[in-house]
Amino acid sequence: MDKNIKKIFAASYIGYIVQAVVNNLAPLLFLIFAKEFDVGPEKITLLITVNFGVQLTVDFAASKLVNKIGYKQMTVAAHIFAAAGLAGMGLLTLLPMPYLWLLISSVTYAVGGGLIEVMISPIVEACPTDSKSGAMSLLHSFYCWGQVFTVVMSTVFLSFFGEDNWRILALMWAAIPLANAVFFSRLKLYQLQPTGSETGLRSLFRIKIFWLFALMMVCAGAAELAMSQWASSYAQKALGMSLEVGNLAGPCLFALFMGASRAVYAKFSDKINLLSAITVCCILCIIGYLLASLSPAAVLGFAGCGLAGFSVGIMWPGIFSLAGAKCREGGTAMFAMLALAGDLGCMGGPTVTGFVSGANGGDLKLGLLFAVIFPLVLGISAAAFKGREKIKKR
Repeated sequence: MDKNIKKIFAASYIGYIVQAVVNNLAPLLFLIFAKEFDVGPEKITLLITVNFGVQLTVDFAASKLVNKIGYKQMTVAAHIFAAAGLAGMGLLTLLPMPYLWLLISSVTYAVGGGLIEVMISPIVEACPTDSKSGAMSLLHSFYCWGQVFTVVMSTVFLSFFGEDNWRILALMWAAIPLANAVFFSRLKLYQLQPTGSETGLRSLFRIKIFWLFALMMVCAGAAELAMSQWASSYAQKALGMSLEVGNLAGPCLFALFMGASRAVYAKFSDKINLLSAITVCCILCIIGYLLASLSPAAVLGFAGCGLAGFSVGIMWPGIFSLAGAKCREGGTAMFAMLALAGDLGCMGGPTVTGFVSGANGGDLKLGLLFAVIFPLVLGISAAAFKGREKIKKR
């Protein structure tokens, strides 16, 4: 692997850490926002909706803009938006109407997060490497490490320096995307396809196999977020942990196992059939959800949470790699639409879980039991794709 590819990979890994910061820093500060800005749960929830809503919009828009602006320029802009949003969260909220500025900052860093999600995967996919699925899996593992890093370091900072200094914390995190913007600006990137050969959205939507990949991405995002977003609450209810310990133990356990899964697959990707691995992981994910929702023993339930984290690890990057290999004409438009489908799942999974739980007296286990439908549908879709491939070989 030449030095330029190594630098592209390093910058891409940092890019996914930036996305993890964008998605996980603000939730750690929600209670602080509620106290300092005197806002209720509905306004806090709006921050979450705005973040994912803007990222969905960016996923769609990026597919049309990248060919006019360019990969490097879009990726550098993504990091600048992320840095500006994080810095704005710390500085602009000192002005009058702080919640409005907090909302504006959320929109700004969400633009950065959405662009990173769309740009980085095709940049890595375009690099001339022997194991593209392994490279993709390792890339996405850095989101997991970034999530753990964000939660742990932010919690330690607030514990040592106090909640009143959260603005300094936001500024410190803003330095990472700013530095990576400079790093990316100096790289020579490879093109996913020759100029002018990119598939437009209309042509992409006519490709039948794309819709199967899109369905798989929705289920992958839902299976991942349905558990991870409720992991803290599950840790507190299942094992009686405190709020602080639950915030660390639940999300960190899930993210560590998810990252480990992606790293292991990246190491042995040349010896493992990707489609078979996704199918096995769907089965393991179903078992994990069933353990978490049905097991009478709290420890087994928590083990189910970890198993779910491990099993969802290769779903998202694995589907990206399958799509890149089996639908080469898709180009950036396909990666953008798959990211959009995944984000829809990320929004829908925890929402459905919460609604089912709320409709049953706040029983989180029933919500998680219903969420089994996501890995189940993904497994059926993977089996359908495998059957399609066998028919083609005949």
